[in-house]
Amino acid sequence: MALITLFGVVVAVFIITRILPGNPAAVRLGPYAKPDLLAALEQEMGLDKPLPVQFYNYMAKLTRGDMGKSWRTGQPVRKDLAQRLPATLELALAATLIAVVVGHILGVLGAIKQNSLLDQLIRGIAILGASTALFWLALVIIFFFYYRLGWAPAPLDRLDVGIQAPTQITGIYVMDSLLTGDWAAFRSSLNHLFWPAITLAFVVSAPITKIVRAAMLDVLHSDFIRTARTVGVPYREILLRDALRNALIPILTTIGIVFGYLMAGNVLVEMIYAWPGIGSYAWMALVNKDFEAIQGFVLLIAVLYVILNLAIDLLYSLIDPRIRLG
Repeated sequence: MALITLFGVVVAVFIITRILPGNPAAVRLGPYAKPDLLAALEQEMGLDKPLPVQFYNYMAKLTRGDMGKSWRTGQPVRKDLAQRLPATLELALAATLIAVVVGHILGVLGAIKQNSLLDQLIRGIAILGASTALFWLALVIIFFFYYRLGWAPAPLDRLDVGIQAPTQITGIYVMDSLLTGDWAAFRSSLNHLFWPAITLAFVVSAPITKIVRAAMLDVLHSDFIRTARTVGVPYREILLRDALRNALIPILTTIGIVFGYLMAGNVLVEMIYAWPGIGSYAWMALVNKDFEAIQGFVLLIAVLYVILNLAIDLLYSLIDPRIRLG
């Protein structure tokens, strides 16, 4: 099923990029290109061939691990994505971690204090987070915390000007600077990471809060929880050992969806904070009709989603022993 899914993604993206208006060769040469130069570039890019032939050539390269070459950067797409993936991964992991911690705390508190003033406040925060536009929130944070208060660094790149990137081990600056003991780079990278991560986490913590609250309420109203309370099991132990664990299946699914969304859908935040990840790379590729780069980005995200879904399925069997894979 994973192979079928990936093949379907490749076909769909190939067709969509080809039916978009505009000629990528004309975009590359500019509006004043001569017809003979335009025809020569179309032939070089393979655009003069029928679509089935173009698709066959693309699939032949893909089976060799060749995603093509980006005409905008002049580098192989695989190399571009490999250089930018750690930045997006770092941002997505940080935002997911913050959202999971905040969402779990608020969701559990809302379930414990159902229909109280605190529960209403938590539900209001979740509604606010779900209805907030990412680009607006990012601009507000930059305006207040960078421009007015001076707490945040300039929204440019992953490090302050003059700070050297740490020795690359994973490509994640916070982790690499910790592993190499580069404390200047650690403080700078953490400060630059915090603000876009908070922006994303505020929005994506809303569904986690709602799911945690709903799942905890379902479990807390179940018979085995009432029995445990009746026989005198401490309430804290019931919450942490029984209720939360039995509520983890829908929670884990939501976390997986949120992380996948952050890997693929944080384009606006990356653009506003000038974060050099794959989201901003995909946006520039789309604007410049860089076919190979667009297809490489979508294929990478599709592979990540397949791996993520597989990992979640395997975790289901660890969380709930009643689930067996095979």
